[in-house]
Amino acid sequence: MRYMSDGRNIQWFPGHMAKTMRLIDENMRLADVIIYVLDARIPDTCLNPAFAKAIGVKPVLYLLNKADLADPAASLAWERRLRPAAALSVTATMSKFKHAILKEITALAADKIARRREKGLNYTPKTMVIGIPNTGKSTVINSLAGARRAAVGDRPGVTRGKQWVRVEDKIDLLDMPGALPTKFESQLSARHAAYVGGINDTVTDASELACALLAELAVLAPDAVAGRYGVTPCGSPLQDLERIAAALGCIKLGAVPDSDRAAAAFIDDFRKGKLGRITLERPY
Repeated sequence: MRYMSDGRNIQWFPGHMAKTMRLIDENMRLADVIIYVLDARIPDTCLNPAFAKAIGVKPVLYLLNKADLADPAASLAWERRLRPAAALSVTATMSKFKHAILKEITALAADKIARRREKGLNYTPKTMVIGIPNTGKSTVINSLAGARRAAVGDRPGVTRGKQWVRVEDKIDLLDMPGALPTKFESQLSARHAAYVGGINDTVTDASELACALLAELAVLAPDAVAGRYGVTPCGSPLQDLERIAAALGCIKLGAVPDSDRAAAAFIDDFRKGKLGRITLERPY
């Protein structure tokens, strides 16, 4: 997978994502229920069209993960937008959501469980966990399993292959690698994926990405930057980034603002919710 930066554009060149989709397609027949993990800040970007084709008519539970970083009202609106499919806003690192998730999965697999019981058999629903990279799929599995069963990380591509995990003899979870769309619908969607870490930072330009995010936040959350850094946006993202660099003490020799260091810190603050609970995509 490679991304190339061209001004504010992120261009997508298909790589190992086709292999990942083949793996998902090959194992989809094993699944009774699909857990589709979305980043609650960018749900629309997380909806990979290739997943919809692979899922077909299988029941789906959408998890709007990292809800503690998103606008609660927007997450509720997304839950309504995703209906009639089941949808929950969750923070996978918090164990309190476990019961609700297990309850939804059991309900979605109820018909198959009932048919097996009629034959005198106990049945554990097979549940596949999918999503684009870095939405928290493995964290969801580890939270449900109550132990560190799946590899987790704060970068895309941590899960390399499939792995089954049993949860309290109630469900079997299959963790799959994340897969980005072969083509983003817009450069805006590509940037949104990059903002939250769905695209590897080594193939994007931090300063350009930070300036693009600053421009969006000036409209969506105009008080976020001032509240964090004491910098009131002036209408020029580049100048705002330089002022953030000064506020953070990111200065190079000759008293020159270190925009690259400031950009990395700014993007990291956004990812960790230090700018506030912000949702970039609304369910219009």
